[in-house]
Amino acid sequence: MVQMPMEVPPGKWSKAKKLSLIHTKRRMLQLKRKEELSYNIRYISKVPVKLVMDREFLTLHPEDSLSKLVGSLRDEESSAVVVDEEGHLLGFITMKDLLRFFEPPRRYSIVGINLLKKYSISNASRVEDIMVRKPITIHLDENLGRAIGIMLETGKHHLPVVDDKNRVHGILEVKDIIRLIRIVSS
Repeated sequence: MVQMPMEVPPGKWSKAKKLSLIHTKRRMLQLKRKEELSYNIRYISKVPVKLVMDREFLTLHPEDSLSKLVGSLRDEESSAVVVDEEGHLLGFITMKDLLRFFEPPRRYSIVGINLLKKYSISNASRVEDIMVRKPITIHLDENLGRAIGIMLETGKHHLPVVDDKNRVHGILEVKDIIRLIRIVSS
């Protein structure tokens, strides 16, 4: 049995056409945005690390106390570079490393005063006790594409930026890259 097409009121067709047109325009806009974002990502990946890195960073020496580290941290700082007198990288500390120092042993369910005293900062606690001795770094002449790859591979959010002689010139953080993405995407 052959069915005859039903009569569709003219208003329904125009509404369907309008929806189709809106959907098509929306899809074209999404494709254009995706293309722009793709271009921005390609552009960002070629930007030299030295243009984006933070040149003002906290430096400490291995023999500095943890009290000095805690006292030196400012609002936006979340890491410190440990260097020798010539600025060569010896270690790196992030807030996460600092928190690990204060993490009580898991077998204790109740934290007593004696345990808290054990984990409190004293002048005997040194930066070298908690620093990462062989931190993952990025070379000064590398680009952001390489840095992003290292960050994604390792899960690190901070990379000390070093030269051929392992002297620290800055720190590259995820927030620096995001800031650049915001600028380029605007």
